[in-house]
Amino acid sequence: MKTFRENIWQTGEYAYEAAYGFEPNIRAYLHEDGTMHDCMIIVPGGGYCMVVPPEAQIPALEFFGRGMNVFVLTYTTDITMSVPLLYQPMNDAARALRFIRSRAGLYGIEGKKIFMCGFSAGAHVCGSLAVHYKDVVDPNPAYETVSARPDGVILSYPVITLGKFTHIYSAQALIGHDLPEDLTDYFSLEKHVSTDTPPCFIWQTRDDNLVPVENSYLFADALREKGVMYAHYVFPGGFHGLSVPNADFFKGEFPDFTMEQVENAVEAVKEGRGINVTPERVAELKAQFPDEEPSGGALKNAEVENAGGSSKDADNVSQNEPVKEQFDPLKAFADVAMWPELAMLWMSRI
Repeated sequence: MKTFRENIWQTGEYAYEAAYGFEPNIRAYLHEDGTMHDCMIIVPGGGYCMVVPPEAQIPALEFFGRGMNVFVLTYTTDITMSVPLLYQPMNDAARALRFIRSRAGLYGIEGKKIFMCGFSAGAHVCGSLAVHYKDVVDPNPAYETVSARPDGVILSYPVITLGKFTHIYSAQALIGHDLPEDLTDYFSLEKHVSTDTPPCFIWQTRDDNLVPVENSYLFADALREKGVMYAHYVFPGGFHGLSVPNADFFKGEFPDFTMEQVENAVEAVKEGRGINVTPERVAELKAQFPDEEPSGGALKNAEVENAGGSSKDADNVSQNEPVKEQFDPLKAFADVAMWPELAMLWMSRI
């Protein structure tokens, strides 16, 4: 497997005010067998405040193992929630797709399809490009003739609407705390599906605890009304952020290369260099990112521990009560773990 990182914007093309030295980039996972492969661009979520590691390399390796050449996009976010992102994440996604498509021969995807797979707010990035790709004008003339339309889009527990069922923190980070009406409408993706929208695969869990499952239904209904090819799966149980629920996910075994902008921004805030950051947000970030990490290794997912009972439960029952079976997340979410296989079957039809 060949891996490398490439910045997608050239000098002078990227000017997000709160970047703090970060530059949007792609990380490649390419086969080295001399043949051409379909391509997947992974776009992790993070509420438009960060690009979270569990939704980066884990799904990248999943699709690489299924024969695709894969890239992870680390796009623009704002952990300070102080400078509205507006069109920048969508522009990053469009440039990444054009950047990769223009180098198809080099990246072993010549003549093959390019798909995008987004999670949560990252799915909103992908969905925005799917419905608004014609709006994105690249500043570099070299990309004028390179299409920004994905051949298909996978939306995993997606933020879709900025209306009634939105994830409010994603909405505020994207368009500002006052939620301007024109931008709320523009980024409510269910309102902008057209017959030119690329095919979409949507999956979510019924009891998603952060992004209401209505988001998935809103987009699926809009796709159906416009006659766009789509698949829509709603699994009966599971928390938000399940990524690909395999052993590495539950062990927390994944690199954190997507956290560069967050690290830069937090350092700037602690040093008093934050841009328009409120005192309240400064205090929150200092508490969330202490100078010394607590002992105990990688952060645990409290939602996993509470989903079906921790292994510690056995210590808390009386001798007269039966000992509960230890919670096995791989077994509990075995149905959700099937979504990549379902997505591969769906992609084969495009």
